[in-house]
Amino acid sequence: MALAIAPMLREFMQKESAGGIVLIVAAALALIVANSPLAPGYGAALDLPVIAGIGNFIIEKPLLLWINDGLMAVFFFLVGLEVKREVLAGQLASWDAASLPLIAAIGGMAMPAAIYLAINAGEPANQLGWAIPAATDIAFALGVLALLGPRVPVALKALLLAIAVIDDIGAIAVIALFYTGSIDLGMLGASVAVLALLAIVGRLKVASSIPYVVLSILLWVFILKSGIHATLAGVAAALCVPMVARGGSRPLEHMEHALHPWVAFMVIPIFGFANAGVRLVGLDPAALLAPLPLGIALGLLLGKQIGIFGFAFAAVKTGLARLPEGVTWRQIHALSLLAAIGFTMSLFIGNLAFVDPEQVDAVKLGVLSGSLIAALAGFALLRSVLPRKADA
Repeated sequence: MALAIAPMLREFMQKESAGGIVLIVAAALALIVANSPLAPGYGAALDLPVIAGIGNFIIEKPLLLWINDGLMAVFFFLVGLEVKREVLAGQLASWDAASLPLIAAIGGMAMPAAIYLAINAGEPANQLGWAIPAATDIAFALGVLALLGPRVPVALKALLLAIAVIDDIGAIAVIALFYTGSIDLGMLGASVAVLALLAIVGRLKVASSIPYVVLSILLWVFILKSGIHATLAGVAAALCVPMVARGGSRPLEHMEHALHPWVAFMVIPIFGFANAGVRLVGLDPAALLAPLPLGIALGLLLGKQIGIFGFAFAAVKTGLARLPEGVTWRQIHALSLLAAIGFTMSLFIGNLAFVDPEQVDAVKLGVLSGSLIAALAGFALLRSVLPRKADA
């Protein structure tokens, strides 16, 4: 019997699936450009200084950082909206629904980090990268699922989505706790004041999106200047948006619906194109066996399988959670492989962890190799275990 699903969740997965395919194309294009005669122009464009400001209040960053700090704040705003909706009215609204993805996601974050640290135990310079393989790229994973069409059970898609949402919450916490530099207390105070104003607007259940957008931009600027990573402004602002406003309108769902196509088809592909370009010409295959890329690749491939499948199996067998109706353990195993596609968030955290260009390139190698193998293996395994025809 087919699982009933809310239209909004179905629409979300369709957009994420299509966006994942666009992301795959963007990443492939970045690799082609980075290994072609266009490579110098590609690098120069990303290093191009971009200046914005009013009077003496100036923000000057290379284009790459405007993408990673600015555009990605929009992505994190959408993540914040999704997290709030899932916690209040979605897959994470009750322990019965949330227990399996919660426990699986915890395993899926802890085990990759442990494997990475074990492989890099003798490399102190690489220790900051422990969180890189802990991430899951929901757009990429759902893009692979889309290739299998209606054969994929909706319950399996919903489980992958819930795990990815919890994974995003973990990534946000990691960024806030471990990848924040020196703090400018004056700008931090201004950030707190703007966030308090946003919270008041939300508590008053203002329906118009204008005050949320204006105050979110201000919050982004102050947090950027404070030394805390600016993308966290997106999450903090999103959590202030009410589910239901005065008059019965639903601003959170409205903003989520409006932002999805922009994030799926512009923000994430641009990020992928800007960050996936690594020069492979003349690369010694032994470079993939260096501790940094190897730790990332094996953290993704082995850590996600051990963490997600192993923790989920233990949770169900001990009675802490139950397996969704119509989902098999072989499908869960295939899902754990697809969750090893860490592309967007893994590259993002890699850029926070390292500034040395050689380390950044090593991160890209590890993320791309691990994610590619995970995508191919997960697709092949899931294709073999799914029914030939969708349930009527």
